Amino acid sequence: MLFFLLGALCFSQNKEVKKHTLDLSQFYGSVMLHNTDISHLITNHPGGFILGYNRKTYGYQEWEELYNYPDYGASFIYQDMNSTTLGKNYGLYAHYNFYFFKRNIQFRIGQGIAYTTNPYDREENFRNNAYGSDFLSSTCLMLNYHKENLISGLGIKGGISLIHYSNGNFRAPNTSTNTFAFNLGLTYDLDGGKELTYVHTSNREKVTEPIRYNLIVRGGLNESDVIGSGQYGFFIFSGYADKRLGRKSAIQLGGDVFFSNFLKELIRFQATSFPKWRYKQMMIIKELEFF
Repeated sequence: MLFFLLGALCFSQNKEVKKHTLDLSQFYGSVMLHNTDISHLITNHPGGFILGYNRKTYGYQEWEELYNYPDYGASFIYQDMNSTTLGKNYGLYAHYNFYFFKRNIQFRIGQGIAYTTNPYDREENFRNNAYGSDFLSSTCLMLNYHKENLISGLGIKGGISLIHYSNGNFRAPNTSTNTFAFNLGLTYDLDGGKELTYVHTSNREKVTEPIRYNLIVRGGLNESDVIGSGQYGFFIFSGYADKRLGRKSAIQLGGDVFFSNFLKELIRFQATSFPKWRYKQMMIIKELEFF
């Protein structure tokens, strides 16, 4: 009977614990003037809210302890640009939360896709040179004082946020926006604030791996900054060698080759529009066509 109880206890300690939290923050800030071309768009202060779902980690996977037990999850961001030209943005992100200073400081990095309600339109919204498409790539950074479980699973968080919107020149125009904001909100532990123990590993084997060789092929569509010039395919071939130095670091050496077809059309356009550049531009075109 005693042997059975000890076996059950060991099994329960090795079983991965799943714990989930929610957070909701309101933010208010300013669009940063990273490019003078959007100065006419910065008229009011944008605001909105950030809703986050988090899965906490306790070290049952090796990487969790190595990175100080981060959270991972999903975020939803609603942002009213408070501008009839820019409209409103709705974003969905995958994120990680990293902790510092006895887990009182939280750094969140999220990457996702956003939908904007009022993108550029040649006739209806020609002043919006920031967003050239309905869907945008978006990055969110948050640095917060973060204190969980103050009262029955309820906690607080507050700090600063940076929200970036851009379509990566998939379609012109694409001046993009960066919002710097202050945020304040609440966190809630769905388990009612139950305290759990982190797993600590005292001894780890040294990582030894041979040099690895990698080849990556990427591609997509993009457009020059000239509105209406058209979308063209691009390809990137990358080759590199990497050698792991430890569990969290490696050294890499390699190179990239880019084939950007929109550049050929842009050079032809500039050579036609600016005759003084014609000879130089045509020589560049010949070099590009060689490749």
